Amino acid sequence: MKVFGLAGYSGSGKTTLLEALIPRFVAHGLKVSLVKHAHHHFDIDHPGKDSYRLREAGCSEVLLVSDQRWVLMHELRGTPEPSLDEQLARFSDCDLVLVEGFKHVPIPKMVVHRVALGKPLIVASEIETLVAVATDAPDELALETNLPVMSLNDHDAILDFILRHQGFK
Repeated sequence: MKVFGLAGYSGSGKTTLLEALIPRFVAHGLKVSLVKHAHHHFDIDHPGKDSYRLREAGCSEVLLVSDQRWVLMHELRGTPEPSLDEQLARFSDCDLVLVEGFKHVPIPKMVVHRVALGKPLIVASEIETLVAVATDAPDELALETNLPVMSLNDHDAILDFILRHQGFK
């Protein structure tokens, strides 16, 4: 399976862009999975639910299963956060894994930049594996980088770039 990432500051539009791209990848016949890194405490479970109560009681893992989906919750309980490679090994077979976050992991990635955030452009000297920029100000940023620069709203161009870069075209 091929792996491609999106990096950018919080609020830059990474999730919104992925939400627009994923159906396009699927329409091209690709089976797509995703890893999203959270820099903060999160929980998909809720206090009072049986699964939450059993995790709180000390379970290392809780597997929830229904006729619609399943989810495995694994408590780290002080052990180090698993690497991206360790997480990728858990996926079922697919064509493309999209990665949101994991900025410094050496996988090809596109930086998503929104000028209105007032943050500096993340450049290839900060992340060696950057291959392109998607931004709301492509004309302005084209002068700041030697990477290909695309409009954040041109989903077809971004899709085409990623498909070509990953060898699907």
